[in-house]
Amino acid sequence: MKKRIEVVGAVLTRGETILAAQRSSTMSLPGMWEFPGGKIESNESPQQALLRELEEELLCSAEIGKHIETTEHEYDFGIVILTTYYCSLIGKEPRLTEHSEIRWVQAAELDQLDWAPADIPAVARVMKDFLA
Repeated sequence: MKKRIEVVGAVLTRGETILAAQRSSTMSLPGMWEFPGGKIESNESPQQALLRELEEELLCSAEIGKHIETTEHEYDFGIVILTTYYCSLIGKEPRLTEHSEIRWVQAAELDQLDWAPADIPAVARVMKDFLA
């Protein structure tokens, strides 16, 4: 049986733009885009994990908003259960530490990036929300 990996992703919004992060060559799925976030530790809620991951990965803080999507995707290394939330940046701008690139993308253009498979349902939901 494959390992189940619980992760969270932040859909950081600024007006009509969303922050996308490109996975670096040292990460699994190199070059693919994702919503920043990471693994939920055993003693954390999804929201606590998201705040910690944003602090570690992007050196920024955010306010966690409403739940967007929870999806399951099977990769060769395990089954990823990704829960995404809308987030608003508080204070400092995100800074690059682990990813090869971060970029603010118009919500209507999110589908032009090569997203990691687990993120695709959330991308579709976000585009629908913004274009409604």
